[in-house]
Amino acid sequence: MPVSPMRVAMLSAHSCPVGKLGTKDTGGMSVYIRELARELADRGHIVDVYTRVHDPEDREIYELARNARLIHLKAGEDEEMQKLDVYSHLPDFACNLERYRRQSDLRYDLIFSHYWLSGLAGAYLQQRWHVPHMIMFHTLGAVKNRIKEEARLANGGDEPELRIETERRLVGSCHRIIASTPREQEDLIRYYGASLDKINVVPCGVNLGQFKVIDRTLARQHLGFGEERIILYVGRLDPLKGIDKLIEALPLLSHIPGVRLVVIGGGEDSQHEVEQLRGLARGLGVQDAVSFVGLVKHEQLPYFYSAADVCVVPSHYESFGLVVLESLACGTPVVATDVGNHRDVIRDGETGYVVTDNTPGRLAEKIALLLCRTGADKGSALLCRSSVSRFGWSGVAQSVVSDCQEVLAHYLVAAS
Repeated sequence: MPVSPMRVAMLSAHSCPVGKLGTKDTGGMSVYIRELARELADRGHIVDVYTRVHDPEDREIYELARNARLIHLKAGEDEEMQKLDVYSHLPDFACNLERYRRQSDLRYDLIFSHYWLSGLAGAYLQQRWHVPHMIMFHTLGAVKNRIKEEARLANGGDEPELRIETERRLVGSCHRIIASTPREQEDLIRYYGASLDKINVVPCGVNLGQFKVIDRTLARQHLGFGEERIILYVGRLDPLKGIDKLIEALPLLSHIPGVRLVVIGGGEDSQHEVEQLRGLARGLGVQDAVSFVGLVKHEQLPYFYSAADVCVVPSHYESFGLVVLESLACGTPVVATDVGNHRDVIRDGETGYVVTDNTPGRLAEKIALLLCRTGADKGSALLCRSSVSRFGWSGVAQSVVSDCQEVLAHYLVAAS
């Protein structure tokens, strides 16, 4: 049965979906919003993604695809700011969004907010527009605090009670929550008292057209790499990502010749973190085996994934784990901690390994197995890629569309 076209307002107040990936507030959520908006537009729906101006050079409107736009709104200074600082500018964000909507004579069928800050703006607009409000939190404050406490992570401080109480209110007031994993669904119920029938689990996706197998020799030539055994890390340089544990694993791999850790992530706003990690490497005597590449354009990532022998995701916490999907789509096996959806994605012993925690010894053991494996060829790369074929964005979009239609139908019945 054909689906009627919808007009969807997506909110991403604090993070720009076309921002530089790997900076402090731009990561998997930005990829998710951008890819989903494009897929929905390809299906005939109209999607406007709203974010705040992060740079004076930001254009007001970016075309993401036919029928999909990114719209920048004034909310505070035209510069990057800490996530919590965005909170005080949310009224301006919501008011300017409403002003833009009226001036452009727009009407939306549904609001889809991403992260708790956007959820606050979405809740306000839902009351004005009288349309249903869906939300995806991407990470949960209560869970992050629990993980930080268990891992004894002092850096960054706890998530504020303001966030946790806001998430609890949004869980109660919104019409549908999209969770990316069954584990997140359980956390929503455990920490926030969410109703099971309000949550739908829809996994994240990977762009299989962009992330694909590139011949390893060609990829290394493109990047200027030699014959090293390359361990790849991709992500923000945040303590929750556990990259310090990966660096601490390097001395345990000293029996393997030519090991090099390539770190992608961390922009100008992460220089302090980079220096801390360089100092850690120096203290362990492995500074010459670690390369901090910094930010890499998204279209260049498939070359890095394809050039690597193994990609490692040593996180203490992930809401899902897009890096795992991207690496496997490029044919490179992964060692990852048992967080997010890693256990459902990685075929243990075939496409990589899932470790119970990110202690250096556990990481090093599994990394060594992959670095020293024999028979790593095109066949094993294609096996990795085929293992994530079910995570294409088309399937994700279809599930989200079904959710939107169901929420709209229930909302209209309740309103009549």
